[in-house]
Amino acid sequence: MKRAMTAVTMMCALALCVVAAQTPPSFAGKWTLVPDPTGAGGGRGMGGLGQSATIVQDANTLTITRTTQMGEFTSTYKLDGSESRNVLNMGGNSVDQLSTAKWDGGKLRINTKMDFQGTAVETNLVLSLDPSGNLLTESTRPDFQGGGAPITTKMTYKKG
Repeated sequence: MKRAMTAVTMMCALALCVVAAQTPPSFAGKWTLVPDPTGAGGGRGMGGLGQSATIVQDANTLTITRTTQMGEFTSTYKLDGSESRNVLNMGGNSVDQLSTAKWDGGKLRINTKMDFQGTAVETNLVLSLDPSGNLLTESTRPDFQGGGAPITTKMTYKKG
C-alpha cells in the first residue's frame, strides 16, 4: 500500500512538471531595445518591435504597442492560431494586416500578410525569452529595396 501511494505521488509530481513545462511564457511588460554593439539592426525593420514596446498578454490575446521612428503602432493577436485583423496606418494610408500567432514550444510565431498597393507582403515575427529574461525577436521581411532574399533581423529587448 505504501509503495502504491509513493508511485501515485511520483506520477502526480511528474504530471505537474509536464503541465508546467507546456505553459507558454509571458511576454507582458515594457521592453526597450538593447543596442547592438556592432551597429547592426537598430529596430527599423518592418515586423520588429522598434525602439521600445509594451506587451499586454492574457490567455487568449497578445497586444503589442510599438514605438518606432514612424510613430506608435498597436497590434492585437489571437493566441489560438486563428486569424487576427489589424490596421496599419502609415503616411495617411491604411493597410489591412491578417496575422496568425502560433506557439512553438516557448516561442510565439506571428505570420502577417498584407497588401501594399497591389503587392502582397508577408512578414514573420518570432518572440522568445532568453535564460536572463530578455525578450528576443527575430523578424523576417521582404527586401523592399533590392528585391533579393528576405531580410532577417534579430534584436534583444530588456524589460523595464
